[in-house]
Amino acid sequence: MRPSSFLGTLLLLLFPATLAFKASDFKTCSESGFCRRGRALAARAQESGTSWNSPYSVEPSSLSLAPHQAAFTADVKSSIYPSVKFSLDVRIHEDGGVRVRMDEVDGLRKRYDQAAQWALLEEPSIHRDIRWTVGKANAKAVYGPKKDTEVVVNFNPLKVTLFQGGKEQIVLNGRGLLHMEHFRAKEVSQPEEHIEAEGQTVLQVNPAVWFEGDSQDAWWEETFSSWTDSKPKGPESLSLDITFPNHAHVYGIPQHATDLSLPSTSGPDARYTDPFRLYNADVFEYLADSPVSLYGSIPLMHAHSPQSTVAVFNALASETWIDIAHTEKKGVETQWISESGILDVFLLPGPTPEDVFAQYARLTGAAPLPAHWALAYHQCRWNYVSSDDIRGVQKRFDEEDFPVDVFWLDIEYAEDHKYFMWNKKTFPDPVEMTKDVEAIERKMVVIVDPHLKRANDYPVYKRASDLGILVKPKSGEGEYEGWCWPGSSSWIDFFHPGSWDFWTSLFKTKSIDEQWSWTESTDNVGIWNDMNEPSVFNGPEITMPKDNVHYDGWEHRDVHNINGMLFANHTYQASAARTDPPRRPFVLTRAFYAGSQRFGAMWTGDNLGTWEHMAVGIKMVLANGLGGMPFAGSDVGGFFGNPEPEMLVRWYVVGAFSPFFRAHAHIDTKRREPYLLDEPYKSIVRDILRLRYSMLPVWYTAFRETSATGMPILRPQYMMFPKDVAGFGIDDQYYIGSSGLLVKPVTEKGAKEISIYLAEDQVYYDYFTHHAYRGSSKGRSITVPADLHEIPLLVRGGSIVPTRERPRRSSPLMKHDPFTLRVALDTTGNARGELYLDDGETYAHARGDMVWRGLVAETQGKGKGRAVRIASVDLAAGGTGVGLYDPRNEFARSVGEVRVEKVVVVGLGTKPVSVILESGRELEWEYTPGVGSGKEGQPGMLVVKDPAVGVAEDWSIVVKL
Repeated sequence: MRPSSFLGTLLLLLFPATLAFKASDFKTCSESGFCRRGRALAARAQESGTSWNSPYSVEPSSLSLAPHQAAFTADVKSSIYPSVKFSLDVRIHEDGGVRVRMDEVDGLRKRYDQAAQWALLEEPSIHRDIRWTVGKANAKAVYGPKKDTEVVVNFNPLKVTLFQGGKEQIVLNGRGLLHMEHFRAKEVSQPEEHIEAEGQTVLQVNPAVWFEGDSQDAWWEETFSSWTDSKPKGPESLSLDITFPNHAHVYGIPQHATDLSLPSTSGPDARYTDPFRLYNADVFEYLADSPVSLYGSIPLMHAHSPQSTVAVFNALASETWIDIAHTEKKGVETQWISESGILDVFLLPGPTPEDVFAQYARLTGAAPLPAHWALAYHQCRWNYVSSDDIRGVQKRFDEEDFPVDVFWLDIEYAEDHKYFMWNKKTFPDPVEMTKDVEAIERKMVVIVDPHLKRANDYPVYKRASDLGILVKPKSGEGEYEGWCWPGSSSWIDFFHPGSWDFWTSLFKTKSIDEQWSWTESTDNVGIWNDMNEPSVFNGPEITMPKDNVHYDGWEHRDVHNINGMLFANHTYQASAARTDPPRRPFVLTRAFYAGSQRFGAMWTGDNLGTWEHMAVGIKMVLANGLGGMPFAGSDVGGFFGNPEPEMLVRWYVVGAFSPFFRAHAHIDTKRREPYLLDEPYKSIVRDILRLRYSMLPVWYTAFRETSATGMPILRPQYMMFPKDVAGFGIDDQYYIGSSGLLVKPVTEKGAKEISIYLAEDQVYYDYFTHHAYRGSSKGRSITVPADLHEIPLLVRGGSIVPTRERPRRSSPLMKHDPFTLRVALDTTGNARGELYLDDGETYAHARGDMVWRGLVAETQGKGKGRAVRIASVDLAAGGTGVGLYDPRNEFARSVGEVRVEKVVVVGLGTKPVSVILESGRELEWEYTPGVGSGKEGQPGMLVVKDPAVGVAEDWSIVVKL
């Protein structure tokens, strides 16, 4: 390490937990008291068999129906604690989703009930046309377009079931594992007591023993390694079993390094001995196959079968463990064990994958359309050491003809790790350096971590301390002190409303009201929020103690998994507030929660430069997309290690086909900027980068769809073919949006070819050679070439792929470049596609300043005289949601000279007679006949040369055959 990193080196020596993953640094379920208790509850239930009954029941007489709404409330009692009161609230939303809430009433304390408030866009509207039918044993509601969706709430024991077409889809408390540990006084809550009976002392066993167990297992205090958690509120965990009786696959609950289709953690076929854990943690050099919690937590689980897709969103912010058991007769059984919080579960009825994504997006929001440049290539390293280093790297990229859009600065830019403040010895001219980068239409991203150095000469810390907006220790007084990169540190409490305006003020590039702000920056700089789990080097499990205190007296245990989201949330708001009119901010976060998609991108953290980590990174990005976080990627090359050239080349392909594309490396690794590679590797990576840039129209169009629908950018096999059972477990190939592009990155050393699964009787074309492969209605695996210079990338027949083929140094320089259209005809001679464009920076698209085209190819007629008509139509005119739309809007006029310079039609089996514009102008063209027959071969191909039609105009090309 460099001398400037002396403190960082010292911290790594003092706290070696940050050097590499050690299992002893993180709890297992057996080391977590509330997880032990939850699993023990499940074990007692299993041992009891059919005699087991849940102690929770609804009091029918207390049920109260909301007038003119599909909602009711009722009292819930527990047979083991008759004096403890609970309330149940069940409501059906306008889109058919169901929300089930249960909370303790009039308890000694209040349970944390605000997780959903941070995750949701707004409180969902309750359906006004559905009515509950209440009987002696249950309450029912039937609804849906076909009246085939039914919700049944059984009273004794309490059970909630969602049906579709008469079949159970989701069952809450069907196994009787619901348990909300009520608040109790320590001195009177012994599980057993001694009483006097007829002059003798008799052991009176607590009636709750059969359910809660016979010991106070970590109720009031818990020790892990050298740390003691005081647990001042006593036991308050929540157990809930959720069963998907007719589904064999479950997905989601990111973030974990594991298969997309989640394996079992209990039962005879369990892959892991521990449940999946949701507890945001700084897991250095994490394992490539593990249920261990990582940096983010989204308590959303999808369940899929050939008949339906459903999901549950369990709105809890505390540490949560999830057991999964795949059974032969009962579908998938899960148990969710959380340390604190109320029961607040959303049932998403689907019944298709698209429906589930739309239902979840209505709850927590869809990812916004990012700045266009953010989809290009990002170059990062811990650390670029100086202003001259950045200038030198940029110069080499240009000299070697590599495109790049963004350069990143890690923690060493900051003086003594005091973020916002530059180390003037190494970065004497930060604004000038940034403007040198921006002069070539590039951007800078600078890291801002959540820990503040406790130093009175640091204005950010001093003002935060004066405002009283820092997280407090368990006493509730003063400021919590932990250790991170600056040494002694404190953390802003973003749950405190007083922190919000303060944080926004820091990002202003002009000082306001004489308050300190980041004047040595520019409005274009993006922000990287790292270490926001939060990471605390000397804390339990390398994070903040659970008994720390946040705003309103809530303990850190209650809000841990939301903490990182709030940091990115307010950074996003602060970045947006820098400009007037606002431009789209770029924020990258490591920690996240449900709803974090609204505030930018994420990456998969501190991965290793190994083939295994490359492969699992693909699965993790897919899983995050299913969890509503589509703007995701993993560090190209791995954060740790020195990947050999072959591995690095393959990893660049993985990055080029990820939504977020960044190369990043640890401070101790060798420099590995792509221009440093020897040939032929250097030229191969250059081609990969150019490919990404040529396909930016595809990625941007996919992001538009995601921002409107909530559908992920990368779509796994089961989403595309929801009835094909053979594809439900495939997670190493995927489709990009609705583009028809199917990619399977190579993640094995020495590969020369690779197998790709095709689920349908459709033609697929190699993107580069146009070689045709034919799938099968029963599913078929094909073998495609995959030498180091070859990318297994197919175009699904029936797709039109728009690209820009002119090599440029950065993506903004492509704004006025012409387009190439690849028309991949399907087996019926048709194809469709989309192209979306806007200014890529502002929010003008929200008022209709955009170009959104539908691209169509249709074969018309039969035999001789038939024709293929290729056309562009205005999709925005069909309704943009922004009121009156003008096809000649300001942006459309600004790209009025942008044209289509080439149309390539693949799969045309007959040489054309003529190719003309519908207006009558003849076009120049060239036809190459096909070679081969059967399932594979070289198809006929037509190249229309420079039709010179405007990208923002309606036009039609007629290919007469």
